[in-house]
Amino acid sequence: MIRLCALSKAFRRVGGAVQILRGVSFTLPDHSGVAVLGRNGAGKSTLLRLIAGSLAPDSGFVERRGSVSWPMGFAGGFHPALTGAQNVRFVARIHGLDPQSLSTFVESYAELGTAYWQRVETYSTGMRARLAFAASIGIDFDMYLVDEIIGVGDDAFRRKCQRSFRQRLRSARLLMVSHNRQMLREFCQAALLLEKGQVFWFPNLEDGFDHLDTVLGLRPAEEA
Repeated sequence: MIRLCALSKAFRRVGGAVQILRGVSFTLPDHSGVAVLGRNGAGKSTLLRLIAGSLAPDSGFVERRGSVSWPMGFAGGFHPALTGAQNVRFVARIHGLDPQSLSTFVESYAELGTAYWQRVETYSTGMRARLAFAASIGIDFDMYLVDEIIGVGDDAFRRKCQRSFRQRLRSARLLMVSHNRQMLREFCQAALLLEKGQVFWFPNLEDGFDHLDTVLGLRPAEEA
């Protein structure tokens, strides 16, 4: 269960503060797959980081019941001066897992070769994404947070990621951010729309897309 309790978050930018969330209180309904929608800059990735606990709110709090992944696709939690293997072992200890077992899985799954034993600061963006995905999928979370990650790597690696993810979602839940609507349709049934600091719930994914198109000006308001 994920519950947002009077949650607020703003960022200071040139020209003033941008309010991402404005005192939002919301309990996420029990759906297996939920797409997080919104215009660019609406705060989709920020919301995932707040839910994960990797970003602190300005006020309010997030109540979590069950284990929640970090945002898959966000590799900022890895220490750049440590190797991929050292980072994975650290993650395993945080989650109370056997470091050697998780490291062996990630080394094989991520297909980084000798780079797995090199410092993360030497990795390309794609290599960091592979490491982040492999580490996430190697842990049996109750909820996965996904931020534009399922499409990383070459075709064969993407297919492997998607197969693994489908298998995990037989018993877990999902919050997904992606600009790829086909990908969202494959994994999600419902939607959260972020707009002007508030969240709006749509139990039907296509209704969420329709309202997003209205927000983006791609669909006349009178047709919404």
